[in-house]
Amino acid sequence: MASGFRDKVAIVGMGCTRFGERWDLGADGLMVEAFAEALADAGIERDQIEAAWVGNALDDINVGNSALPAAHALRLNRVPVTRVENMCATGTEALRGAAYAVASGAVDIALAIGVEKLKDTGYGGLPLRTKGVQNDLWMPYGSAPGTFAQLAGAYAARHGIDAGDLKRAMAHVSWKSHQNGVHSPKAHLQKAVDIETILKAPLIADPLGLFDCCGVSDGAACAIVTTPEIAKALGKGNPVTIKAIQLCASNGWELQYGEWDGANVPNTRVAAGRAYAEAGIHDPRQSIDMTEVHDCFSITELVIMEDLGLSEEGRAPADILDGRYDRDGAIPCQLDGGLKCFGHPVGASGLRMAYEVYNQLQGRAGERQRGKVDVGLTHNLGGAPFNSVAAVAIFGRLD
Repeated sequence: MASGFRDKVAIVGMGCTRFGERWDLGADGLMVEAFAEALADAGIERDQIEAAWVGNALDDINVGNSALPAAHALRLNRVPVTRVENMCATGTEALRGAAYAVASGAVDIALAIGVEKLKDTGYGGLPLRTKGVQNDLWMPYGSAPGTFAQLAGAYAARHGIDAGDLKRAMAHVSWKSHQNGVHSPKAHLQKAVDIETILKAPLIADPLGLFDCCGVSDGAACAIVTTPEIAKALGKGNPVTIKAIQLCASNGWELQYGEWDGANVPNTRVAAGRAYAEAGIHDPRQSIDMTEVHDCFSITELVIMEDLGLSEEGRAPADILDGRYDRDGAIPCQLDGGLKCFGHPVGASGLRMAYEVYNQLQGRAGERQRGKVDVGLTHNLGGAPFNSVAAVAIFGRLD
């Protein structure tokens, strides 16, 4: 694997809205809120942005199927603006587009923004009307909790783990995120929840209980990227750079053959391996200081720890219960509370994760700050374990 654009792209500004039920703002207002923070952080003028990528997953109830609403809302000066969508990896896909543009030399400064406005519909979950003929063919009666509950059953079967032990490890995942979310003023949920409440919560899809599932929110997040040289000229002495962005899409193997037992997510393993190679990381357990991963369900985060190579096969439940991924653990996960506390405005989540890593790298995460952070990782998983898009991004400082 070539080094790709390692250290060729610097992040000079990021912004993130408060996530939640934002009755006060539409999708355009959310974009403006995130963009204003990023612009001020970067210390540039709007007219210096030469291209933009906007991520929005559910276009039929949001901004529509073009990028024009972003161009309008942000008053971008007649620059190329591209709308991207890749299920739950949409925000990272927008960042990938902007980063590629800068790394290639096509532009000097680019914008990535992700947005979703879901709560106005009145739906409790994702208001999916249809995702096309192929999706309707394979999943006519599918649900997100149902498909990820299968991941839990398959994982327990492969590793011979008692259902009660797995349930307690899953509860710790949610408990840990709620503990962290208390310190996140932009999170949708900012309340600690005790383990017993999590364990006794109503079942949604066995073994997933209420607190094993993330909610749905409104929100937006964005990043302004440029070259390290321009970043330094803007006064960023040791800028945050992108070490790797890798994306892996399912090719249908998991759906069509019997070799996969459903106990992990192969796409995450492929994306992570490529990202580590691109970033020059040989031992992620020693190199990664923190992670923000796609905890749509507590079992997802648990399995991701092994798919990312941060826990040995079958050891994630024990590592979780030992506090390895707690705020003061070896590799803290979801220092801001994750999807569990922010909810999941699909197009914004990948960039929201990057926003937390960016602030941790600069030592400005407030009460959430994890001492000195040198390398942070984000992970998104779009779709279902058997038919997914996985994205892994790695961030650090230039020097």
